[in-house]
Amino acid sequence: MKRIYFYLAGMLVACAAQNSYAQNLKVPQLSSSQTITQELGLGEITLNYSRPNVRGRKIFGSLEPYGTVWRTGANAATIIKFSDDVTINGNKVPAGEYGLFSIPGKDEWTVILNKTAHQWGAYTYKQSEDLLRFKVKTITHSEPIETMTVQFNNVDQTKCELEVKWENISFSFPISTEVDSKIMTNIDEIMNHDKKPYFEAAMYYYENNKDLKKALEWITDAEKMSPNAPFYKVWKARIQLKMGDKAGALATAQQGVKLAKDQKDDEYQRLNQAVVDQAK
Repeated sequence: MKRIYFYLAGMLVACAAQNSYAQNLKVPQLSSSQTITQELGLGEITLNYSRPNVRGRKIFGSLEPYGTVWRTGANAATIIKFSDDVTINGNKVPAGEYGLFSIPGKDEWTVILNKTAHQWGAYTYKQSEDLLRFKVKTITHSEPIETMTVQFNNVDQTKCELEVKWENISFSFPISTEVDSKIMTNIDEIMNHDKKPYFEAAMYYYENNKDLKKALEWITDAEKMSPNAPFYKVWKARIQLKMGDKAGALATAQQGVKLAKDQKDDEYQRLNQAVVDQAK
């Protein structure tokens, strides 16, 4: 009996040790995870997904069948989060967190935003929870794409494209956000305060084709705080040039060139000289 007791006790200790080792064992995931963040407008988009590899397999139409909902990645469903309201492929999407699913097809895919962001794969996916579905055309590539990749392309202040590519196909769709009304309201409010963002407001008006007279007034106010800064000269000259005042732009940019030379600032000497050349 003692022998049996010691044998069983030894087995329990061995099993406990094995379980302990198993719990502490860490190995690389077959599909590595990636989180990417893209600024857009006044907010940002965050996307988290796992990146499967082809590893010699036939993926679309085989491992991932046509006509079947796919997690758009590996492991947990791909999650996309918007800090502000956006428009996706012409559809309004409230700020929030969503599961990004898709349905592969031979030439056309369905992209899905599902209101249940956190789920494993597509095993508990419910179409009733879809916020949005839309079709996209795919592009076929001659060079294989071993590791699935999601990235943001063609990014500017208020719009971008989200691209998904793997195996030999890719697709993309547009995302945009509206910020002009918020910024214009914010500028009006802040300009009533003692500390006024003259330069930032002038730049927004200049870049977005607003009231250029107001932009010139503000850049002139900003210039007064640092009258010897070639930085302000180049922007004032650009605004004048956009207004059609070539003589004013020429005079301002020439002042900027001289200031930059005196300060041995090669960058703003070059930038002011560029406006001089345009004004001439």
